[in-house]
Amino acid sequence: MPADPLHRAASPPRSTKRQPPRGSAASADQGPVEVRRSARRRRTVSAYREGDRTIVLIPARMSEAEERRWVGVMLDKLAAQENKRLLGDTELAERAALLSGQYFEGRAEPTSVRWVTNQNTRWGSCTPAEGSIRLSHRLQGMPEYVVDYVLLHELAHLLVPGHGPRFWRLLEAYPRTERARGYLEGVVAAERLPHLPAARGE
Repeated sequence: MPADPLHRAASPPRSTKRQPPRGSAASADQGPVEVRRSARRRRTVSAYREGDRTIVLIPARMSEAEERRWVGVMLDKLAAQENKRLLGDTELAERAALLSGQYFEGRAEPTSVRWVTNQNTRWGSCTPAEGSIRLSHRLQGMPEYVVDYVLLHELAHLLVPGHGPRFWRLLEAYPRTERARGYLEGVVAAERLPHLPAARGE
């Protein structure tokens, strides 16, 4: 099984749900997605909002699999751009309380929730005995649903310390757990890629 992108611990079985086909809504909260192929577009992919619709522009020769991947990438990129306002520690604690109430019936009650700059190998950490939660500053600027997932992950540790079945059942209540995990795993994978020189003409 792949490692947990937060704590490098055992992770739950992965979902086998397929991503939505071209032209359908990729996520309920981002509205419908329309993919437009262009023969004049060679390699670049771009996206923009048009009312409640997201338009993704891709090269005509792109495969269906590449299209699905790039739609996800561009939706995340737009979400990150729209979430530029950084939460302070007070707002982060308020967000944690809101999420605890929404998904855990308010049972997870941290004594403190704050950003830290000394966590470069994990996204978040929790000390159940103290009730403290710390999130890595590297999450700042990432899509809101990713930050929410990390907060929920740490809140769940206030109720269940380990990563056993009970822990993952708690997180099943959050509908974007798999997508957030995939996003974080993608960030980790990208950081491990060698920095190759750009090809001629790029």
